[in-house]
Amino acid sequence: MQIGPYKLENNLILAPMAGVTDRPFRQLCKRMGAGLVVSEMLLSNPDVWKSDKSKHRMNHDGESGVRSVQIAGSDPELMAATAIHNVETGAQIIDINMGCPAKKVNKKMAGSALLQYPDLVRDIVSAVVKAVDVPVTLKIRTGWDTDNRNGVEIAKIAAGEGIQSLAVHGRTRACMYRGEAEYDTIRAIKQAVHIPVVANGDITSPEKASQVLTMTGADAVMIGRGAQGRPWIFREIAHYLKTGELLTPPPLAEVRQVMLEHVSNVHQFYGEFSGARIARKHVGWYLAEHDLDRRFRGNFNGIEDAQAQLEALNQYFEQLMESESTSVSVAEYH
Repeated sequence: MQIGPYKLENNLILAPMAGVTDRPFRQLCKRMGAGLVVSEMLLSNPDVWKSDKSKHRMNHDGESGVRSVQIAGSDPELMAATAIHNVETGAQIIDINMGCPAKKVNKKMAGSALLQYPDLVRDIVSAVVKAVDVPVTLKIRTGWDTDNRNGVEIAKIAAGEGIQSLAVHGRTRACMYRGEAEYDTIRAIKQAVHIPVVANGDITSPEKASQVLTMTGADAVMIGRGAQGRPWIFREIAHYLKTGELLTPPPLAEVRQVMLEHVSNVHQFYGEFSGARIARKHVGWYLAEHDLDRRFRGNFNGIEDAQAQLEALNQYFEQLMESESTSVSVAEYH
């Protein structure tokens, strides 16, 4: 897939997710096979750029691959200034957020709230495209609510103003993340514009990724929640799209290795105190299918010390692997 001058390694993209797609997670997903990773959104409010949260969101030190940074806001001039600022600090693609359904974002007339105002969409896109000399992409939903699915109209406006790639989450803002994603509107958008279209929503397996590409005619798929605790989903999808075969799930030893490396990088990136707290949600996702009674996660969330977290995780996986080995031996005996 091509975005401006950048040819991606494949058509698998990590969705921008606030509080999730920080530098440690982006680097991990890139290494695990994502063709493009997109940063957490940065608000178009210069007053918050000096906060620790914003500084971490703007940190791209040592990142491999194309650096795509998402920005959010409702004022065309401020959005243009934010785009310029991020290009100056290393962004190679600017992504505009018009898909976030969160109330605190929508209250500021940003994110998916903008879908109600096509003229403002045009003004924002035009201002950002004119402000920077890097490709500008856009992420939207299918509309504001089920009675106002105007994704095709928004897509045409965006393409006309110079957007070079469009990602579409297959739900309206009103749907939030409930129910199943609908792909009809994504297919209609793909047929209506001549820029790359990326399908997003409920892509949690290689088979589903293949189905969505076929159903929508999209150029790529974007994976968000499906990658939480499963960064290897990108290599699994890439292998399936190439061969039609499913990879064997990663063994516990690899899951442990990947998770420990991720948690350690989170500690280093945020510092041990904040890092230990931020690591908890990632560990929760990694262990969702193993720690069914949530007992370990309950205890783990009380650990404040970074080194103690790593030791607890190591010990937990030693027990898991020992239990798995015992189960295999018993099965072979019988």
